[in-house]
Amino acid sequence: MPELPEVEVTRRGFADAIAGATVTGVRLGKPLRWPLGCEPGTLAGRRVQGVRRRGKYLLLDLDNGLLLLLHLGMSGSLRFAADLPPAGVHDHFDLHTDRGVLRLHDPRRFGAAVWTTGEDDPRARKLLGQLGVEPLPGEGFDFQAFHAGLRASRAPIKQVLLAGRLVVGVGNIYASEVLFLSGIAPTAPASSIGPRRARRLHAAIVQVLARAVERGGSTLRDFAGTDGSAGHFQLEASVYGREGQPCRACGAPIRLLRQGQRSTYFCPRCQRA
Repeated sequence: MPELPEVEVTRRGFADAIAGATVTGVRLGKPLRWPLGCEPGTLAGRRVQGVRRRGKYLLLDLDNGLLLLLHLGMSGSLRFAADLPPAGVHDHFDLHTDRGVLRLHDPRRFGAAVWTTGEDDPRARKLLGQLGVEPLPGEGFDFQAFHAGLRASRAPIKQVLLAGRLVVGVGNIYASEVLFLSGIAPTAPASSIGPRRARRLHAAIVQVLARAVERGGSTLRDFAGTDGSAGHFQLEASVYGREGQPCRACGAPIRLLRQGQRSTYFCPRCQRA
């Protein structure tokens, strides 16, 4: 599933090119996770002011305060180009502009394109209202608030990170990597993490996610950036996907456990509860 780094890589791949473009039309394929929320012709003539990201959502700001929310779902990707080929069976949303076509390709159709009247629209609030703080550098990821959130939860720390209510974007791959870097066992209760370890965890979240963006995200199956290139962060993962292989730090075999039906990779020697 594309996580925050993959979505941010996607945003950076087309944001400058589409900013200022005028929408000329919309093509819809098979139904996606949620309906568009308007007649496709409603978007014609609108001008794209810019592209933002909130968690795993891309926000296309249109004139008059209107907003188009895009989500890549489980297997989606976006392409933006002036010369895209005809839409295929898995191409379910095309935003035609005078600068090119923004296309959502999604074999599993868990992605979405949702039109709203702005961030105060009930549809936008439902999707964005419960998201935690953004963790990339310069986005206001405050340590004191983060630590207070940890102290308030007795759930395992990996589950707290995945929930996205305290901090967004620490998806399954990155949670394993973050916890390894900070030396914390994935099963440790969040409330048991003291100030020193919480500080390491806070720094690890910023470091791992920023590095993942720098490396183009992670491509495990089918994620690709807007230019079709794969991500490379998975090639340097310390624990994720390395069950039975020696820890890069201590040599102990990396272990795998299941938490909430998700795979968790960790080093039993380097990470402590």
